[in-house]
Amino acid sequence: MQQRGAAGARGCALWPLLCALFQSVYIVLSLEINADAHVQGYVGEKVKLRCTFKSTSDITDKLTIDWTYRPPGSSRTESIFHYQSFQYPTTAGTFRDRISWAGNVYKGDASISISSLTLKDNGTFSCAVKNPPDVHHNIPQTELTVTERGFGTMLSSVALLSILVFIPSAVVVVLLLVRMSRKAAGLNKRSKSGYKKSSIEVSDDTDQEEDDDCLTKLCVRCAECLDSDYEDTY
Repeated sequence: MQQRGAAGARGCALWPLLCALFQSVYIVLSLEINADAHVQGYVGEKVKLRCTFKSTSDITDKLTIDWTYRPPGSSRTESIFHYQSFQYPTTAGTFRDRISWAGNVYKGDASISISSLTLKDNGTFSCAVKNPPDVHHNIPQTELTVTERGFGTMLSSVALLSILVFIPSAVVVVLLLVRMSRKAAGLNKRSKSGYKKSSIEVSDDTDQEEDDDCLTKLCVRCAECLDSDYEDTY
């Protein structure tokens, strides 16, 4: 055993670069963590910071997850979330009561969410996972950029909502106008020829008026929905 270890040591002495390569490959394969490099958030809204991991060992209660935050232009980091069998979000600082667990360790998900975003939340977030004996891993970083929602974004949302409501309303209005124009043309033609309606035609006209009344009510209702949705958007 000692001879084998000595031979390995001599091999690494002869091929240090090759040994370092094998060791690094082993370390990367033991526990690999991935996270989004950049995430965009908006003031007052909620954002998810994604973090996934792959471990060669089974998940146990020894697995730990730690999220840290570093403000822009600062070297100071603060712990904002810890997990070991249970979730322990920070109870102090600017992220107090705003961090929530959004992952599932058995699916390799270590994500968290931040609610009620502010401009002060801009910075770098790091996700660290340890699953003994897999403790060697990379520590990915996520740059969070929080901004106010621009007028263009709000306008696009309102436009989409208006289109979804307006198109069905427009179709109903067109159908109603077509039916009303046909009915008016038929009445004018009959009045010029002195035509008298039979009892069956009178009954059909009554049904037609009821249908037109229903279409009119539906059109009015769609217009009211459009107005209410537009007001709720603002």
